[in-house]
Amino acid sequence: MSGDSNQEHKCIGRAVAIPSRSREIALKACLGLLLTLAMAFIALPVIALFLRSPLDTILGTLHDPVVIDALRLSLMTSTITTFTVVIMGTPIAYVSARFNYWGKELADSLIDLPVIMPPAVAGIALLVAFGRMGLVGHYLNTTFGISIAFTTLAVIIAQVFVSSPFYIRQARTSFEDVDLSLENAARTLGATRVYTFIHVILPIAMNGLISGAIMAFARSLGEFGATIMFAGNFQGRTQTMPLAIYTAMQGDLDVSLCLSIILVAFSFVVIVSVKTLTRKVYKRC
Repeated sequence: MSGDSNQEHKCIGRAVAIPSRSREIALKACLGLLLTLAMAFIALPVIALFLRSPLDTILGTLHDPVVIDALRLSLMTSTITTFTVVIMGTPIAYVSARFNYWGKELADSLIDLPVIMPPAVAGIALLVAFGRMGLVGHYLNTTFGISIAFTTLAVIIAQVFVSSPFYIRQARTSFEDVDLSLENAARTLGATRVYTFIHVILPIAMNGLISGAIMAFARSLGEFGATIMFAGNFQGRTQTMPLAIYTAMQGDLDVSLCLSIILVAFSFVVIVSVKTLTRKVYKRC
């Protein structure tokens, strides 16, 4: 009887294990298929973009004044925007992560508002605020003779407006992840708040700050709606790469495709470079 009972238990255990193993294999197969479909969905348009344009056409387009001006302007404005967002956004993110104050929820909501605001609406809002007849722009124009709309400065302002939430949100999360006991220990040992922030908090949060900066840079590089509404589309002055693609597509699809390939390739290089830099900073910290 004992032998029959043991044999029965083994059969039951084997019967339970087989369905469980089958479910695990089926789950892995479904997840693998889902991942493959997602990667194909993202990669297919990019591959089609490269297959559609011959290499000689791409190389020829690189010497086009429109491409050169748009690429130079995009790099310059996006770099200035990123530095501006980092300098302004870092203390804002730290205060939001570490302190409670009246109206904090409202302030956080206003900071995040450009993320969900349609780009065209953001452009119109900037225009009625800083345009020649705008709320602030009219005062600047009549008193100081400063005109912001439809200038390179307008491009930078539009990029700062739409990209700053990406950095501030990431920086705020990074500061919240820093152990508060480390900050308190440094203060207990006599370090000032500024010294503690620079030498204790920033090195620990650096990985997240760099990630936030690259997201802000990428968002600035691809900004279109707010820029064309607030800064216009003037070659060499306000025509960034996305605007140049839009303009070229109305007359020559091949030129538009080549401009798109340049922007995609440059964006990929930037992402790889920042990931490498982030990994080095993480190891050093």
